[in-house]
Amino acid sequence: MNYSNDSKEIVLFFGEIKTPPFSKSARVETGILLRRLQDGEMLSMRESRPMPNIGTHCHELRVSDNENNKEWRIIYRIDENEIVVFDVFAKTTQKNPQQIINNCQKRIRRYNELFDAG
Repeated sequence: MNYSNDSKEIVLFFGEIKTPPFSKSARVETGILLRRLQDGEMLSMRESRPMPNIGTHCHELRVSDNENNKEWRIIYRIDENEIVVFDVFAKTTQKNPQQIINNCQKRIRRYNELFDAG
């Protein structure tokens, strides 16, 4: 794996995103997946899926937490120099809740306004 200075930075946008109660194995899996993203790897299904209904270049990282019997989702966007995380939540239904989608879209708009990104 390449851990050079060319890696993208991980940005957690807004103070509303808190570290969820991942098990140790889920934290490790999340770290590995985020590092792969930082190094420019495009993840595909089972690990990640595109979320164009949320925004351009947005994806859903999928992390299984068997110890806590949860499926975690991390909504992120791949920008030129960074991976921006807009939400982290436990998946409890087949579809993502509309409130999560709306919150992510608001955060993306705010991020774009603040940093002229997107």
